[in-house]
Amino acid sequence: MIQTVKAITTAGELLDHGVGWAALQLHEAVASHGDKNIKEVMEAWMKSPFVVNPSVHFDKNSVHMGSSPRFDMYGNEFGLGKAMAVLSGYANKFDGKVTSYPGREGRGSIDLEVCLLPENMAAFESDEEFISIVNE
Repeated sequence: MIQTVKAITTAGELLDHGVGWAALQLHEAVASHGDKNIKEVMEAWMKSPFVVNPSVHFDKNSVHMGSSPRFDMYGNEFGLGKAMAVLSGYANKFDGKVTSYPGREGRGSIDLEVCLLPENMAAFESDEEFISIVNE
C-alpha cells in the first residue's frame, strides 16, 4: 500500500524561506501522518480499490519524492560487485518524480534519481538563480 503525504508551498515562499524550511514542512507532514490516517486511507481503499496512475492522480506542477533511507539498495550483492547506480523501474518514472536512496559512498550520502521531461530539464538547467544557490 502506498500513501502520499503533501507539503504545499508557492515558489515565492520557497525562495523566501529556503530549502531548510521546505524540509521542515515535509518533515511535519510526514510526522503528522500517523496510525489513524493510515488506517482511514486503508479502509477507504478496501471499500473502493484502485491502482494509482501518476499521470491522473498527481498534479503535473508538483515534485514527488519517494523511497526511504531505510532501503539499503547498494547492500544487494549478486556476485558481480557493488552496483554502480540504483535506478527505479519504469512505473516509478514520470515528470517531477524524485527518488532518493542511501548513497553509494555511504557515510550519510544520498543518491537522487530525478525524472523530468526534456523541456523541464532544460528550464531547470538554465535557471540562473537555482545554479547560484547550488554553487554557494
